[in-house]
Amino acid sequence: MKIGVPKEIKNHEYRVGMQPAGVRALVNAGHEVVVEHLAGDGSGFTDEAFEGSGARIVATAAEAWGADMVVKVKEPLPEEYGYFRPGLILYTYLHLAAVPRLTKELMANKVRGIAYETITDDVGGLPLLRPMSEIAGRMAPQVGAWSLERANGGRGLLLGGVPGTRRGRVTVIGGGIVGTAAARIAIGLGAQVTVLDVSQARMGYLEDVFGNNLETLFSNPENIEKKVLTADLVIGAVLVPGAAAPKLVSEELVQGMKPGSVIVDVAVDQGGCIATCRATTHQEPTYVAHGVVHYCVANMPGAVPRTSTYALTNATLAYALQIANKGVEEAVRGSLHLARGVNTWDGACTVEGVASAVGVDFTTLESLIN
Repeated sequence: MKIGVPKEIKNHEYRVGMQPAGVRALVNAGHEVVVEHLAGDGSGFTDEAFEGSGARIVATAAEAWGADMVVKVKEPLPEEYGYFRPGLILYTYLHLAAVPRLTKELMANKVRGIAYETITDDVGGLPLLRPMSEIAGRMAPQVGAWSLERANGGRGLLLGGVPGTRRGRVTVIGGGIVGTAAARIAIGLGAQVTVLDVSQARMGYLEDVFGNNLETLFSNPENIEKKVLTADLVIGAVLVPGAAAPKLVSEELVQGMKPGSVIVDVAVDQGGCIATCRATTHQEPTYVAHGVVHYCVANMPGAVPRTSTYALTNATLAYALQIANKGVEEAVRGSLHLARGVNTWDGACTVEGVASAVGVDFTTLESLIN
């Protein structure tokens, strides 16, 4: 199979879909890999490093997109829709519930879209989403602390405080991978941390791990209201795989927050779990709504691209090899977990949550490949 790795064009997106070691694994398996010129530059991977691993460097995005399978990091932007064609295998983060037009373009052009974020594993996890969730979660208190500085629009509060002053209060909505990583860093910064979740088992796990350094509360409207209104930093960390994130914090609640407090909504690439959130970029990461600083960058791990690209390839390579070695149809027939990653197939939308969110018909993958 011919695999293409184009340069990412999203604002300040420095990651690349595959690092040289991944290229070597595919080439050693008998496949051809073409990498767009300077695709790895932002992550510190030179064209020479890719060539040394067996890739062929191509001058244009069109040449990389002309491969049988395209391996990316972020969802295609409108400037890339012209590369879509029937039978193209697109292997990347898609987050289609938040991008109706992209969904419809993939369907109209009969692209076989396989989304990292809906591939599962034997324990019900999302192994290809996990590494980026961990990075975004660990970054959330870091960027939240920066946003709380007065020069950056915040209320001028140091999260960890100093002796004789109050420590910052951090409310994390969602105790999954993102929420756990966020709690870990916020505790390390010295903040008072509360995590809200609906799973008793998850809350028990968090208390076992963090002990008395963490408060857990059941996530219901009353507890969310109480903890959002008293927080200095609110981190949205809610995920419904493949579907739009539920809006758990209303605009009215944001209006009641303290002036200069901060919201970091890590769920923004799925539409966000806070009503006042809209996607921002690393170039202009924050805005102020109702006196509250909002940090809603949809590709937070892109700011640490070298770490992110290594972590991403570690997770995605095994499935890329399955698709390339077996062909996409046999690969999805032979792996339920990979099949769950298929979001669009030959003109159909095959994830019910996506279909519902963007207003298209849902078709089971089984009916299309059997």
